[in-house]
Amino acid sequence: MLVSIGYDPALVVDRFQITTGSGVEYVPRVTLKKISALGQYKMDFPVLCHTLPPSAGIDGVLGLDFLRGHALTLDFRSGQMTLG
Repeated sequence: MLVSIGYDPALVVDRFQITTGSGVEYVPRVTLKKISALGQYKMDFPVLCHTLPPSAGIDGVLGLDFLRGHALTLDFRSGQMTLG
């Protein structure tokens, strides 16, 4: 996904350790000029790059660093999620 919007994680030298369900991995960190989700945006926002399997059906995962300072509401009846 990052390559398609102009970022190439393969060019990043520094790697950060993460723990996944399958073990410990070292992944690159890329700083995005701007990221927006759920009506909010962040500028110069660092993201960790990790390939997700196509069967996951998602493009990425938002972490607490994006959500912190907001109120996250999950409405399971309507299937809506809001971040205010």
